[in-house]
Amino acid sequence: MAGRAEPSGPAACGGAPGLLPVLLLLLSAAAIIPRGDGQNLVTEDVTVVEGDVATISCRVKNSDDSVIQLLNPNRQTIYFRDFRPLKDSRFQLVNFSNSELRVSLTNVSISDEGRYFCQLYTDPPQEIYTTITVLVPPRNLVIDIQKEIAVEGEEIELNCTAMASRPATTIRWFKGNKELTGKSEVEQWSDMYTVTSQLLLKVGREDDGVPVICLVDHPAVKDLQTQRYLEVMYKPQVRVSQNYPVQGLTREGEPLELTCAAFGKPQPTDMRWLRVDDEMPQHVVVSGSNLLISNLNKTDNGTYRCEASNAVGKSHADYMLFVYDTTATTEPAVHGFTQLPNSAEELDYGDLSGTPSPLNASTEALPTVQLSNASLAFRPDSRAGEEGAIRSVDHAVVGGVVAVVVFAMLCLLIILGRYFARHKGTYFTHEAKGADDAADADTAIINAEGGQNNSEEKKEYFI
Repeated sequence: MAGRAEPSGPAACGGAPGLLPVLLLLLSAAAIIPRGDGQNLVTEDVTVVEGDVATISCRVKNSDDSVIQLLNPNRQTIYFRDFRPLKDSRFQLVNFSNSELRVSLTNVSISDEGRYFCQLYTDPPQEIYTTITVLVPPRNLVIDIQKEIAVEGEEIELNCTAMASRPATTIRWFKGNKELTGKSEVEQWSDMYTVTSQLLLKVGREDDGVPVICLVDHPAVKDLQTQRYLEVMYKPQVRVSQNYPVQGLTREGEPLELTCAAFGKPQPTDMRWLRVDDEMPQHVVVSGSNLLISNLNKTDNGTYRCEASNAVGKSHADYMLFVYDTTATTEPAVHGFTQLPNSAEELDYGDLSGTPSPLNASTEALPTVQLSNASLAFRPDSRAGEEGAIRSVDHAVVGGVVAVVVFAMLCLLIILGRYFARHKGTYFTHEAKGADDAADADTAIINAEGGQNNSEEKKEYFI
């Protein structure tokens, strides 16, 4: 009894087991399987985001109508030519021709990942595979902050967590537009990764209201980020301004009005005026943030300080008062504030930008005053009116002293020159008198004046 031919390739085709053997028998009976000379299978790997559509393409170069089929990672036939034996409706035929079999897979999941095989029925048969890689974006992105409200100078901890992604995500930190560096830890469970990044941040008053951003770099998602706004408490910033006289000297008999402004978080609750190193004059009127002296006199000279405090700390700003005579007419070269900011941060954050901003405060260690809105900050000093005159007097005194010193040095040089000139010449002594006629050196010494005249006296005795 004749044996029955069994198909080698499509036998494990999944669905419709009775139809495929018949089809193969008809094909084998109709024609001889072509040789594979000159035919080449071509395909590419596929990367797809979970839930999207993956397209698998099996192409033949120099095709001669050979049969193409596509198999899944379990080597079950998905498509044989344009027929789909596998009962999975997510696979759909996109294109079929003598040179290509293109199939789409919708709603891709992690379980679909693996190798898919393209087979070409030639003699000998050809087979290549394509790999489907499934990307899973982070399920959730959360920032956890250690302290909801921080105090300037403190170091706070922030943690950003990206859960259940594939592959592991890369987390980046930003404070405003400035990128910061965090420390990341990766935890794997099953085929998923959870990444946690820790950021340690020392905050200042300039950080209040600034967003801290956690940004995710992942091939499956773009522009995934979350942010938290910082809330920072800081001690007051204090500024003293002179309301009257607006410009000019502070003269005897005229009034003086100063105003103290303070800004902090929380807003300052206590503000007071005092006189540094002395008692406040009795005729000075203090009303809230204003200080008024209706009739200036010389006894009012000194430094007046405005102090402000809140729950975080205390700061102050000083005003130096110098009362001039009523006859003083010199207009001030510079009038207003002459003071530097407390730190580089205050310089950046202050009024140099030309826009209104919180006041720059001084500290107990360094009494300072806020920068003014119109220009660089100046220290309140009513003596600014005679600045030019004082500088000119100082220059004249220094010039006179230098002239006297130079004149004295010239006189000293002249006297020394005359002294050395008078004592310069040739001097003769009698030490060698009588030695000119001596026959030898010993005789010259003996005959020299002041020497020993008797040779016997030059004898030496050794015992």
